[in-house]
Amino acid sequence: MEATNDAGKSLGAYPRPSVAVDTAVLTVSGGDLCVLVVAHDKAPGHQWALPGTFLHEGERLADAVLRSLREKAHIAGRQPKQLHVFDDPQRDPRGWVLSVAHLDVVPLEELEPALATNGVKLLPLVNVVPDLPYDHPSIVAKAVERARTAYAAEPDPGGLLTGAFTLRDLRLIHQAVMGEELQRDTFRRLAEPKLVPTGEMTDGARGRPSRLFRKPQKTKAGRP
Repeated sequence: MEATNDAGKSLGAYPRPSVAVDTAVLTVSGGDLCVLVVAHDKAPGHQWALPGTFLHEGERLADAVLRSLREKAHIAGRQPKQLHVFDDPQRDPRGWVLSVAHLDVVPLEELEPALATNGVKLLPLVNVVPDLPYDHPSIVAKAVERARTAYAAEPDPGGLLTGAFTLRDLRLIHQAVMGEELQRDTFRRLAEPKLVPTGEMTDGARGRPSRLFRKPQKTKAGRP
């Protein structure tokens, strides 16, 4: 028997949108917050777009995201988080398509192999969201908003810094994400209590030796 809803209508009586996933991969390069884009030829007038794909029958959203990143952006081993559902019926000129957007903040060095391939590049987000097809600019804007909220609360929650780092390193990363200059003393006062000193110093090759820190280790429950 065909499945029905509480009103007795079959599910086939309702129109069904196509479901897509799109991922905003953010990183910091050259002191700027950037978004990764891939070559795109489906929308006239647009050469680049966020990596995305349509959901296959029986496929989970998370699996579709990983598939799109692997096949279109040459990225593997990541776990993007759901960001927002973009469901404007007019968002895609090809038809009724809703997109479950995802966000991932990735250290630049993890993206370098992908960026060395054809059809993948970074676009800087310096006071402007790049011109992209569909509603991808809105997805990018939402992703930046989410990242900035997270970085306002915690030191480098996206893990853009790997290994030990100085307070200056951390402040420059936060400035790039936040899109504004941060006062050194104010930032140190807010960030240092949330960090763990390594007991080591930089070698002083570039200026005075500076203390090195790391972020607290988290338990499986997500608590320090």
